[in-house]
Amino acid sequence: MNVRNRGSDCQGICRGAAARRMLLLMVLGAFLVFTQYHLSVRWVAQPQQATTLDPDSGSLDNFLRASVARIQFDDNLISIIGEKMVKEMALQLGRQIVLSNEIRGCMETDPNLPMLYIITPTYRRPEQIAELTRLAQTLMHVKNIHWLVIEDATQKTWQVTQLLERTGIKFEHLIAPMPEDLKKKKGLKPRGVSNREKGINWVRNHTTDGVLYFADDDNTYDIQIFHEMRFTKKVSMWPVGLCTGYGVSSPIVKNGVFQGFYDGWVAGRKFPVDMAGFAVNIKFLLQRPAAKMPYKPGFEEDGFLQSLAPFEPKEIELRADNCTKIYVWHTQTKKNSPAGALDAKYNSTNLLHLKRFIV
Repeated sequence: MNVRNRGSDCQGICRGAAARRMLLLMVLGAFLVFTQYHLSVRWVAQPQQATTLDPDSGSLDNFLRASVARIQFDDNLISIIGEKMVKEMALQLGRQIVLSNEIRGCMETDPNLPMLYIITPTYRRPEQIAELTRLAQTLMHVKNIHWLVIEDATQKTWQVTQLLERTGIKFEHLIAPMPEDLKKKKGLKPRGVSNREKGINWVRNHTTDGVLYFADDDNTYDIQIFHEMRFTKKVSMWPVGLCTGYGVSSPIVKNGVFQGFYDGWVAGRKFPVDMAGFAVNIKFLLQRPAAKMPYKPGFEEDGFLQSLAPFEPKEIELRADNCTKIYVWHTQTKKNSPAGALDAKYNSTNLLHLKRFIV
């Protein structure tokens, strides 16, 4: 368990860091201006014995004095240096203010808004950090969220931890490896089930109110979808775009009334919906202690929703303007091959550090 709720402490750290950086810049600027002016006056005032560097004498000092003598030192040079320093300090301060506001904004809570518990299963791959970054940038604009990022791994990936800590979002970074017997199974595997089950159990043990949502890291989300699900009473649903050959998975609505489901793969499912297309009220979930997600490929959503019984499709709370709008898409980032090894000739360069972020 790893609770990250930095609140006001993080704000104080941000402000303290900004103040220290500003002080350092001011001291450095004053030092550079003083040194430049002092050296220029001293060198110009001394007799100039040469205008070029004499290779025989090897006098670097004479060369420097001659070079400086060609420069017209006046108040303009000092003002230019000062102006540049002021601009740089203002730029750095502006960056710190923007960063501080962004972090503070995502950590602000509204007591009138139910908390959203976002469960994101993930696993190590070349696209992992890129996709989690995209999702994190969306969630940073949403108030009252608690992000549960759960890796299918035996130990936490440090790049994921680092990313989560930078967001300012309240989060849990957990691990839940797929059971060994399922890993060895041939064919389709129930990916993400161990992760989601870990998240469901965490919610059961740590909260009694709010809304639960499964947000895979390979989807794209409009922040509107989080507003739509916020006040779910039992189970709410909405369309998911770019899903199967049909292009969309959605409840069918006519005259504002639920009629059934539209999905490219029904397969006898009572709830033929996509994982990104529904949210569950946590009080409703807790009243059903047997609710769980099955380790059955293709039937994870249906199995979970059926385990919420008593609950029928006609009780679904329709969202996204009676399911006429799409706020979440299966964008499915292109799969990348593992990166090649770094040539030893680059070991003393920045590339060595960058490769630590690339699988």
